[in-house]
Amino acid sequence: MDTRIDTDCLIAGGGPAGLMLGLLLARRGLDVTVVEKHADFLRDFRGDTIHPSTQELLGDLGLLDEFLARPHADMSRVTLSWHGTELTMADFSHLPTSRKVMTFMPQWDFLDLLAAAGERFPGFRLLRSTHIDDVVREAGRIVGVTGAGPDGAVEVRARLVVDASGRDSELRRAAGLTPVGVAAAMDVLWFRLPKRADDHHPFIQAGAGMVITIDRTDFFQIAHVIPAGTWTGSADDLRRMKDRLGRISTRLGQAAADLVPEDVHLLRVRLERLRRWYVDGLLCIGDSAHAMSPAGGVGINLAIQDAVATARILGPVLARRSPRPADLRRVQRRRTWPVLVTQAVQRRLQGPVLSSSEPGAPLPLALRMLRDHPSLTRITGRFVGIGARPEPLG
Repeated sequence: MDTRIDTDCLIAGGGPAGLMLGLLLARRGLDVTVVEKHADFLRDFRGDTIHPSTQELLGDLGLLDEFLARPHADMSRVTLSWHGTELTMADFSHLPTSRKVMTFMPQWDFLDLLAAAGERFPGFRLLRSTHIDDVVREAGRIVGVTGAGPDGAVEVRARLVVDASGRDSELRRAAGLTPVGVAAAMDVLWFRLPKRADDHHPFIQAGAGMVITIDRTDFFQIAHVIPAGTWTGSADDLRRMKDRLGRISTRLGQAAADLVPEDVHLLRVRLERLRRWYVDGLLCIGDSAHAMSPAGGVGINLAIQDAVATARILGPVLARRSPRPADLRRVQRRRTWPVLVTQAVQRRLQGPVLSSSEPGAPLPLALRMLRDHPSLTRITGRFVGIGARPEPLG
């Protein structure tokens, strides 16, 4: 059975940006349709850092208690162990937010929270297991999308299409938008390691490479940063990875002994952005507009702030009429500066993140500055925890 839907705003992608935008627009009384290609949000190795600014937003929306009722872990400082010497990289304790911590929560729990909040509004619609195939154009303007869902063909017509479907967006390609970027120097290997009751690892360990360890209660989720293009998934690659882990931490090396290549998932890091985030009738936000490095987990924060700015700027417009290109340009102008600043910082960090040295070697300059001037960790805490340009709910 074919389905035809008319809506004020069609949002492609049920990730943090898409669901947050859908919730905010529905809260304004608009009719919103979010299209998600999967049946649920249960996918491993996705970003799960919820920053203080996002938690402040949840408080403004009356969702903070529901958020905190779900399994989570808080971190008031980001620490790094450099050949066994522990340093503070970012301190959140002085932020002007009610929650002065970075919180780790499986992304599927966070997305379930946003979806449930959206469904309390009559204008919110979430289409799961629905894949978008193409855009619909009339007189040169994008006016909707076509696709397929569980019950057959789907066509959704909208005053505005928002692409929040991620860095590999097919919708962006169909709209004729192509990102530009700089070569990323690193990739990330994701895998799980077993955890015993008394096990503990520093959040970040570096010096002979970099490993980030997230405590998932029953296991450790590991992100291992490697030079770009050096992982093929071969047995030799796995052996070299285990050797590196052993040099970083003897206990990590021992825990990784039983890993097989199929246990390791590769994330190819891309730093890219669209020169123009929109065409007539369609706007890109989040990773569809600007793919970030996973450093600091700031991609989620930026994507959610994109959604807040989009709802604040375009919500009143959508209530009256279809947004024009000049309206969409206002969103890009508002959000371009924080994207450029964040990507510049991430590019500068690629060298130190990948550096390798022997125990006893001098600390890199950036780490020496943080060690010798602890007040700087408040600045890094603000940059990571709030972002270059926080967005008011409006």
